[in-house]
Amino acid sequence: MRKHKEQRVGVFVDVQNMYYSAKNLYSTHVNFGKILEDSVSDRKLIRAIAYVIRADNTEEQKFFDALDNIGYEVRQKELQTFLSGTKKGDWDVGIAIDAITMAPKLDVVVLVTGDGDFVPLVEFLQYNGLLVEVTAFQETASSRLVQSTDDFTNLSENVNKYLLKKSLKGSLLKDK
Repeated sequence: MRKHKEQRVGVFVDVQNMYYSAKNLYSTHVNFGKILEDSVSDRKLIRAIAYVIRADNTEEQKFFDALDNIGYEVRQKELQTFLSGTKKGDWDVGIAIDAITMAPKLDVVVLVTGDGDFVPLVEFLQYNGLLVEVTAFQETASSRLVQSTDDFTNLSENVNKYLLKKSLKGSLLKDK
């Protein structure tokens, strides 16, 4: 797929999906700053939204603020706890609604997730003339999602670029 500087780009990040993928595969954190930079490339960023779940962890607000400082609009939702003790937190519907709502102002939608539940969204956006790119770890990405997209960036191909070094004590977002 050819990228050109006139393309208007929207970036939608499923933070929980990326966080747990990096944690389970590499025992470290994602460099969300580098993902945003490479997702946009030299194109026009219209909007970048990071969708997070608030779990009342003492460190999470620093992380949310850091996401904001590198250019993401941070959307927060509370972690749901059910009577059975089961906990759930996801933004799938919110991400889909935002991408569809913003579609008329975009040429390219970048979904940063490996969640196969987004295949119908990809197909809908493509049907409406948008290019859809997915950025995720190949090992935890749905094969149907990867196949449906116009372009797939496999973060595992360059872990030194897209993951933070384990020794970092400060920001979870950028190398120091």
